[in-house]
Amino acid sequence: MSLLNSNPTKAKAWKKLEHHFQEMNSFSIQQSFKEDPNRKDNFSIDFNDLHLDYSKNRISKETIDLLVELAEELHLKDAIEKYFSGDQINVTEGRAVLHTALRSNSEDPVLVDGKDIKPLVKKALRKTRIFSNKVISGEWKGYSGKKITDIVNIGIGGSDLGPDMIVEALQYYKNHLNTHFVSNIDGDHVSEILKKLDPETTLFVIVSKTFTTQETITNANTIKNWFLKSASQFDIAKHFVAVSTNLEAVDAFGIDSKNVFPMWNWVGGRFSLWSAVGLSISLSVGFDHYKSLLDGAEKMDIHFRETRFDKNIPVVLALLSIWYNNFYNAESEAILPYTQYLTKLAPYLQQAIMESNGKSVDRDGEVINYQTGTIVWGSTGTNMQHAFMQLVHQGTKLIPADFIGYQQSLYGLSDHHKKLMANYFAQMDALAFGKSKEEVHLELKFSGNTDQISTLMPFKVFEGNRPSNAILFNKLTPESLGELVSMYEHKIFVQGVLWNIFSYDQFGVELGKELAKKLLNKA
Repeated sequence: MSLLNSNPTKAKAWKKLEHHFQEMNSFSIQQSFKEDPNRKDNFSIDFNDLHLDYSKNRISKETIDLLVELAEELHLKDAIEKYFSGDQINVTEGRAVLHTALRSNSEDPVLVDGKDIKPLVKKALRKTRIFSNKVISGEWKGYSGKKITDIVNIGIGGSDLGPDMIVEALQYYKNHLNTHFVSNIDGDHVSEILKKLDPETTLFVIVSKTFTTQETITNANTIKNWFLKSASQFDIAKHFVAVSTNLEAVDAFGIDSKNVFPMWNWVGGRFSLWSAVGLSISLSVGFDHYKSLLDGAEKMDIHFRETRFDKNIPVVLALLSIWYNNFYNAESEAILPYTQYLTKLAPYLQQAIMESNGKSVDRDGEVINYQTGTIVWGSTGTNMQHAFMQLVHQGTKLIPADFIGYQQSLYGLSDHHKKLMANYFAQMDALAFGKSKEEVHLELKFSGNTDQISTLMPFKVFEGNRPSNAILFNKLTPESLGELVSMYEHKIFVQGVLWNIFSYDQFGVELGKELAKKLLNKA
């Protein structure tokens, strides 16, 4: 069964929210904290090692109640069950959406076309574990008998962004293998990677469902030609593996059929790092850490599926996003992790969020007249404080922000971490509470700038009242990273359900490809 379709703007709760929004015009985050000493506790959720504080938002209890009412009226609970149960919620492509099944430890069957997919998932995981262990231990040898030292992932989109982001995020847990990612069809990209490699000790992982993706296959053939300058066609089987469904094309390339890992059409590309697409992750950090990543994601899956909406972290984040996007007309959201390890999180989420919910036609095929997908961008703290945060603090745009932090550092440099976390909390306080004219006046007076008070006053006042969420984990581990990514995946799902759009197709990426092929054929 497919999702129940309903125009959100026609919902009774939407009408109530429009009226409520007018009442919230004069809402002050600063004033709300003065009036309610328990506001932080009242607008916080704890789950596992994750603490979400969403008190610094332009919301009251009534706001949350009405947003939850909207979710219930638009059949979110029904949609969540269909999401996890394998219903064809990707209607335009006739597919289920089951990346959650890839990390499920439950013995309960999940049916696709009447067949339980769990045995397939377990088999692929076993194959990933066995292969990873062979390569990492040195049992797998290259054509000259040397151990593998470098792994190159060749893919694009979800076959690149997910694994690349995770490998970067888990650098602390990496083993001795060097991991590289080739994605862009720009020949300079692959050329720079090849400069670092020895063909005798490099393993290439080609990730392409169809094995026809232009960027991936062009790069793969360039790398193959480079490899064959020092090796033979027979040696390809020792240095190239594939994650694909096109066994014929893989065989023609020279890859041994034993070294082909599966992909399934019930997993969208941008949600595929949990499948064999994550092979480069398993090779980079070891299968045990990769499994911990999956287990963390599953914990968030269970929380999302079973928790009531007002205490459900992905649901609350999605509802807040809709509140700002559709009522405040805030067009973008900032993702601001306070760890350098998550430097690639924003680009990853750009694809996950903007490719999923960048739709202007509803599930009935009608053009919609309300805002859908948000523009997502960001960088790591404290780097971004010296860059774009000026606009977030004092610009003319309302930009809700997620601040992602960790109570413990990995290397234990406590002085660094105290300063990092002081900035983490200070930025959210500054956005929420700002600096009044009275505070600026006193500041200038005590600094001896009494003659410049009237001149500098307008430039040093911060209006505040700018929203943010504090997403705080205990420590960056494979498990907590799995929770984080899963959290955003479910936020995407909730938004798509409530906006009445199909989040899991991506026809918008095809037109440019088609035109590029036509231009190439004319050349």
